[in-house]
Amino acid sequence: MNLQLSKAALNAATTLRAEAAIEPDPVATGEVKRETQIIAIYGKGGIGKSFTLANLSYMMAQQGKKVLLIGCDPKSDTTSLLFGGRACPTIIETSTKKKLAGEAVAIGDVCFKRDGVYAMELGGPEVGRGCGGRGIIHGFELLEKLGFHEWGFDYVLLDFLGDVVCGGFGLPIARDMCQKVIVVGSNDLQSLYVANNVCSAVEYFRKMGGNVGVGGLVINKDDGSGEAQAFADAAGIPVLASIPADDDIRRKSANYEIIGKPDGRWGSLFADLSQNVAEAKPHQPTPLSQDALLGLFSSEATGRNVVLEPATIEDMCGRTSLAKPSLEVVYDEV
Repeated sequence: MNLQLSKAALNAATTLRAEAAIEPDPVATGEVKRETQIIAIYGKGGIGKSFTLANLSYMMAQQGKKVLLIGCDPKSDTTSLLFGGRACPTIIETSTKKKLAGEAVAIGDVCFKRDGVYAMELGGPEVGRGCGGRGIIHGFELLEKLGFHEWGFDYVLLDFLGDVVCGGFGLPIARDMCQKVIVVGSNDLQSLYVANNVCSAVEYFRKMGGNVGVGGLVINKDDGSGEAQAFADAAGIPVLASIPADDDIRRKSANYEIIGKPDGRWGSLFADLSQNVAEAKPHQPTPLSQDALLGLFSSEATGRNVVLEPATIEDMCGRTSLAKPSLEVVYDEV
C-alpha cells in the first residue's frame, strides 16, 4: 500500500513538473462583450488596498452595479474582509487539486458572492515553491478558459501588489488588460515610493504604445500631514478619496466589518469614492525623481542632511594599500 502511494505521489510530482516547464500562452487582451471597466488597484503591501477594495466593491454593488473583485496578491487576503475573515479557495490551489483528480475547474469552485459582489482569489505558490508573478499569469489563463471576456460585469477590480517588480504583477499595465490604474498610498515615504514606481511603469508602457493611464490616488490612513496630496499634485494625478486615520475604521476593519454601506457612518465617503473611480480619466502621470520624492518630506524624516562619504581601499582592507602598476597593455589606436 505504501509503495503504491509513493508511486502515485511520484507520478503526480512528475506531471506537475512537466506542466510547470511549459511556457504559458500569451494572455488574451481582446475587448469584453459589454462595456466593462477593468480597473487595477496597486499599492504597497499592507497599505490598505484590500480594505479599500472590499468596501468600494460593496458600495458599488449596493448602488446597483455588477462587480467582480479579483485578488491578485499571493497572500490571498483581498476577499477576507468581504467574507468576514473567511478565506475562499484560490484559483491556483483549486486548479492544482482538480488536475490531480482529473476534473475540470468550474465557476462555483473559485467564485463566491456576497450581497451582489462577486469575488475570487488567484492565490500564489508557497514560499520557495514557485514564482508569484508566473502564478498570476497562469491564473489569468484559467480565467480565460472560464470565459472571462464573456462575463457581463459593470466593473472588474483587480487587486495587485505594487512593491513587487516581477513581470506578472505588471500584467494589466504591460498587456493593456485594464483601462486605468488606481494607486492606494499614505503619507509615508515607502508607500509613495511604490506609487511613484507604478506611475513610472505606466509612463514606460505608454511610450511603448500602451493605453493604460492612472485614474488617481486614494489616500488611506490620512493623518493630514499632506505628503500624499503633494505627491499627487507633483505627479499630475487626482486624489479620489482621503480615508482618515480614524480609530473607528481601524477597529471595524480589524473585526472584518464592512464600513462601505450606504446607511453607515462612512457610507458617503465610499459613495463619493465609487463615483470618482467610475468617472476617473486615465491620466498620463509624471513620475518624480528620487530626490523630488524625498523632497516631499522633512529632512528629519528622510535623513537628507546625511552626506555620502566615499569609501577607500584602505577602509575595505583594514590596512594601508600600496598602489601597484597596472600590467594591462594599452595599444594605440590605428
